[in-house]
Amino acid sequence: MPLRLVLMTVAAVSALVTQFVMHNSGPLPEINLQNIIQPRPVSIAGVASVIDGDTIEIHGQRVRFNGIDAPESRQYCDDAKDFEYPCGRRSAEALDKFLSASRPVQCAFVTWDRYGRFVGTCTRADGTDVAAWMVEHGQALDWPKYSNGAYAAQQAKAQAAKLGLWVGNFQAPWNWRAQHSDDVQAPSTPTFALGSGNAGCNIKGNISAEGVRIYHVPGQRYYSVTIINEAKGERWFCSEAEAVAAGWRRSKL
Repeated sequence: MPLRLVLMTVAAVSALVTQFVMHNSGPLPEINLQNIIQPRPVSIAGVASVIDGDTIEIHGQRVRFNGIDAPESRQYCDDAKDFEYPCGRRSAEALDKFLSASRPVQCAFVTWDRYGRFVGTCTRADGTDVAAWMVEHGQALDWPKYSNGAYAAQQAKAQAAKLGLWVGNFQAPWNWRAQHSDDVQAPSTPTFALGSGNAGCNIKGNISAEGVRIYHVPGQRYYSVTIINEAKGERWFCSEAEAVAAGWRRSKL
């Protein structure tokens, strides 16, 4: 490409950026290389595994709900009597129960986030907006930074009825993450999403607080709320035989 054309292109882009800044009081949108180089799918559909209250997994692809934020898996909140409870797990359990009532889930693509997750607007098989339901039942918050207040009405309804998080005191998930940045790991990527693309590698090898290696298979009681932290040595397996050979035992529940 001729140098003159390159310089003209740079100048044009600079002018557009300057014009944007002059006419918009908000910050520049976050630039995400994923959205430049990665293909933009139309949608994704299938039976979902719950990762946490605002993230699911379909066919090995992590899907983040657009416009809402749920408590982190390790986050605790206070109930009406000021007793702590695991609100992050409670949110994930509520989502799992909600999704299991009407399968499969379909998600329309919005963007890729910095972790390579598909960010989308998801609905159950019966057409119910998943994010709206989570906010309306107090299991997640409207996230104005990304939603432009799309779920503000549902949040006001949950707050007035003191549902879910609103029954007591809690810290907004985005503030909790800011204060616990050393404790929060970037979303781990299943092994099958990196290599062969074998979506059968969905057995979760978890390490308990006591150091016991336990694996969970889809359908078991704690499968949906089990989070894999590869930094701790936890991992995904393609078969139970592989898990047993590596030193893990099957969960009893």
